[in-house]
Amino acid sequence: MIVMKFGGSSVANRKQIEKVLAIVRGRAGRTPLVVSSAHKGMTDALLSGAREAARGVYAPERVIERQAAIARDLGCDDALLAPFYEEISALYRGLSLVRELSLRSLDYAASFGERMAVRVIADFFTREGLPAQAFDVWDLGFLTDGAFGSARPLPGYEAAMQRAVRERVPAGVVPVVTGFVGKTEAGDITTVGRNGSDLTATLVGAAIAAEEVEIWSDTDGVMTADPSVVKKARSISEMRFDEAAELAYFGSRVLHPSTLVPAMQKNIPVRVLNTNRPEHPGTVIREAAPPSELSATSIAYKEGQLAVTIRSTRMFGAAGFLGEAFQALGRHEVVVDMIATSEVSVSFTTDRREPLDRALPDLERLGEVRVEAGKTLMVVVGRRLAAQAGLGAAILQAVADAGVNVEMVSYGMKSISLTMLVADKDVGAASAVLHERLFERA
Repeated sequence: MIVMKFGGSSVANRKQIEKVLAIVRGRAGRTPLVVSSAHKGMTDALLSGAREAARGVYAPERVIERQAAIARDLGCDDALLAPFYEEISALYRGLSLVRELSLRSLDYAASFGERMAVRVIADFFTREGLPAQAFDVWDLGFLTDGAFGSARPLPGYEAAMQRAVRERVPAGVVPVVTGFVGKTEAGDITTVGRNGSDLTATLVGAAIAAEEVEIWSDTDGVMTADPSVVKKARSISEMRFDEAAELAYFGSRVLHPSTLVPAMQKNIPVRVLNTNRPEHPGTVIREAAPPSELSATSIAYKEGQLAVTIRSTRMFGAAGFLGEAFQALGRHEVVVDMIATSEVSVSFTTDRREPLDRALPDLERLGEVRVEAGKTLMVVVGRRLAAQAGLGAAILQAVADAGVNVEMVSYGMKSISLTMLVADKDVGAASAVLHERLFERA
């Protein structure tokens, strides 16, 4: 089997879903399992409606009409989604009465997007001559823990999925499966995180020992830079798992940060393709990739960072200071993206204000603390970074030539990535010059 995941923009409307149908039909001989996101904008609409309801504004018709318009355009019978419309109305009514919105309720509200999308897509496929059947992923054995908003499958899910796919998916029928969502053993609906359908695809692919996982979006694979910032960004034909994982974590818009872990563990290639240009070869990500003549693989960035500096003379020649700081960060669940130290200070970045605010009183007992917002992590990823003399200096010089100040640098020994902290406002200038030096002159 192959797993084919289609994102929200790929299933946004009838025109896009017709493209998806043609792509899936063309792979019918490879026994495809389709993982689908919600229609573009539906998850945000569902969550917005839930938040409004919790403030006392009961208006389910807004989100219901949005979904109904897509279903009608696909020729679906009104009865197909009627139970979901009733369930959404009941949920919003309950939220408007209790005026409370928990993480459990948010996951429940968000789940309707995928659950409705797979039903209209499977119905449309079948009427167009490609037999298909919709499945909620938990009906194929995908049960999760109770970490609402960031759930992960329970141990043993792989064997359960293998058995369920074998027993429940009829021969000759394309299963169209919900991405993003899951369910606990107690029956609570969970989600694996925003934009998590990529992760669902690779988790399912790992469970069923898929030949390949295809991620279909609206870009020509993984790019050398963000094309919305660098107009000359180009597609990368092949790359290694570790390179793609670095890019995903540091802001590449193509893949969910956790997507590649299941594929790496089972050594399943992941191919990133463009629904709007299915003839384009895209990017294949695998354990080993052929040597590249380019100095780097790609540039990515992660905006909205908070830069924190702890300054204390207690650090000078003392043991245990960093341990105390890290313990404080761990207690308050502060996720650190980048770190640098000197004899009397330690600086780090994080992207979530609330955990940091909880940790600040503990950090201030260690020394003077300064927090600066409006920062971006820029990362250059490439397998030749550690081997090519002068490449790190050339990267920093390029950023300097763009008139951009680098406030922190992180580069581990034999690392495949060099990370710099710059101001949010400087992302465009730094990206353009870096891309020109690393890719356009090559």
